[in-house]
Amino acid sequence: MASAPTPHFVQTQPGGHTVDVPRQSALRTALAGLIGNVLEWFDFAVYGYFASDIGKQFFPQTSHSAQQLLTFAVFGLGFLARPVGSLILGQVGDRIGRRALLTLSIALMGVATLLLGLLPTYDQIGVAAPLLLVTMRLIQGFSLGGEFTGSMVYTTEAASPMMRGLISSSTAAGTTIGFILGSSSAWLINAWLSTEQVTTWGWRVPFVGSIVFCIVGWFLRRGIHETAEGLKAAAARPPLLPSLIADWLPIVQTFGIVAMTNAAYYLTFTYAVERRKSMVGGEGGESFLLANTLSLFVVLASKPLGGWLSDKVGRRRLMMTLTVATMALIYVALNLMLYGSPQAFAAGQILLAVPIGMALGLQGAMVVEIFPLRTRVTSMSFAYSITLALAGGTAPLVSSWLIETLGHPLAPAYYIMLYGAIGLALMLPMKETNQRDLDQ
Repeated sequence: MASAPTPHFVQTQPGGHTVDVPRQSALRTALAGLIGNVLEWFDFAVYGYFASDIGKQFFPQTSHSAQQLLTFAVFGLGFLARPVGSLILGQVGDRIGRRALLTLSIALMGVATLLLGLLPTYDQIGVAAPLLLVTMRLIQGFSLGGEFTGSMVYTTEAASPMMRGLISSSTAAGTTIGFILGSSSAWLINAWLSTEQVTTWGWRVPFVGSIVFCIVGWFLRRGIHETAEGLKAAAARPPLLPSLIADWLPIVQTFGIVAMTNAAYYLTFTYAVERRKSMVGGEGGESFLLANTLSLFVVLASKPLGGWLSDKVGRRRLMMTLTVATMALIYVALNLMLYGSPQAFAAGQILLAVPIGMALGLQGAMVVEIFPLRTRVTSMSFAYSITLALAGGTAPLVSSWLIETLGHPLAPAYYIMLYGAIGLALMLPMKETNQRDLDQ
């Protein structure tokens, strides 16, 4: 019996000619969005979990607090590079194609991550060591400026209107899988090696090993098809600055949608973990890393749930509900994470894992839907990167500063609540986005 023919459809290329290409499955679309973010966020997670060890290797031996602040400052620098990457790589996505952007961004991230794992230390080359560390983090942040939002645009555009939230949640799921793998790696290394071995060379192993994700992702993305919206945007080639100015409202709205959730995520799954691990002085720290890894599985399960539910009830309505829930839980959860046993620590994380995970799962489609087609990747990437630079990657640094300055370990909870209040004020007058035509 002859096999069934592969479904095909016609794509119109820039210039007017058409080509007949195989129809891409929803699974391949989801995997293309997922794989790059596994790599990107595996690296960011590993850096956060080994912050104290990296600080000892790359910064002068001053006070522990100063080393931690310097290390988290370098963590935040990666996010500050995102807006630059969003403008440059966003133009690749809008003027050449989404596929070209996704292939380039994963290659940049993979090379920078590998080199970071091979860098010489401060004792070996002096001040050049932290400078090289900063350079690698800037390259990673630059690539992330196009990767995360580019994959959100790609998966949302390639999905059917009734499944945008669910399919685009694969991008968000990739970030959590990266965090889970990063947290698992940190836990295994801390469990198997002595504290001295972890500090001396163990922290390098995950960075070097991540090259596997880069190779798999690059080959997977080489075979995906361009979206119809991507082809149309590449043919239009509108000017950048006037488009960014015209998109001021969705840029501001992106801050309201994204800021609180991402700040709460980094506070919960990076800062709180590293603070508890450093408080026990390396002995028993693996128990908090294990609790964190298990809690991240709850986040992972919550992301497609949030995307799917937003397809049914509306993204704006669900996002506002989840914002209120996070604001109500943050103080109690942070208290459990900073002062409780490993079991209480895990309970505090799980309290936030569900609303944060659901919100992150639906945000991709929601933010894509509020931007017009003409420079969607660039404008959205810029808005998202600015928001993450202000409220996401800086959350560990701001949390450390608030606690050191105010002497109140739970002060970061109020910082999260402030972002939530701003988000509710910005989302309240918005219209629902689910049924918007993305070809406009």
